Amino acid sequence: MEIIFSIIVLIMSAVVHEVSHGYMALALGDRTAQYQGRLTLNPVKHLDVFGSIIFPLLLAILPGGFIFGWAKPVPYNPYNLKNRRWGEFLVAIAGPFSNLFIAFIFGIFIKFGGNLVTPSFYEISMLIVIINVVLAIFNLIPIPPLDGSKVLFSLLPQKYLGLRETIEKQGFFLIIIFIFFIWKFFTPLIFWLVKIFTGYPI
Repeated sequence: MEIIFSIIVLIMSAVVHEVSHGYMALALGDRTAQYQGRLTLNPVKHLDVFGSIIFPLLLAILPGGFIFGWAKPVPYNPYNLKNRRWGEFLVAIAGPFSNLFIAFIFGIFIKFGGNLVTPSFYEISMLIVIINVVLAIFNLIPIPPLDGSKVLFSLLPQKYLGLRETIEKQGFFLIIIFIFFIWKFFTPLIFWLVKIFTGYPI
């Protein structure tokens, strides 16, 4: 039951993440996500069968209990953005920021709820905080197609455009290497952020 609930929280957090990209693009003048009906919190519109269901379930049965996944990316056209210099940066950062904001809100409930926070609500809120912190940190990794790569490349001079195209071709391979060999080194950062938001260590 806990695994199912974790996947539900993961799906909804990923949906908020993607919708935030879409609304930021809309605010900057691009209506692509709106035209495709993706500016909705209805998870059916965003589910990726493998990334939202199969992959998290596979991780759940592996040792360690680490659950991760993703929703279908919300599309946007960077050429429609009003601010061409910072548009891609703002659209990219909106997703991770939304997850950190969710973690912040539920962290407040945990930190200042006092006797009003029941053990069950504490466990649920802590799970929501952890999942959203993980989503935010993971997506800020500068590996294509993660948001962090778009943030990085939007800050680099145009002369590095060729480097961007080269790295994007190897994106999936680099993410696999990162998950299995490097991601574990980010655990202390995740623990620290969770403690900052909630006041409690994991």
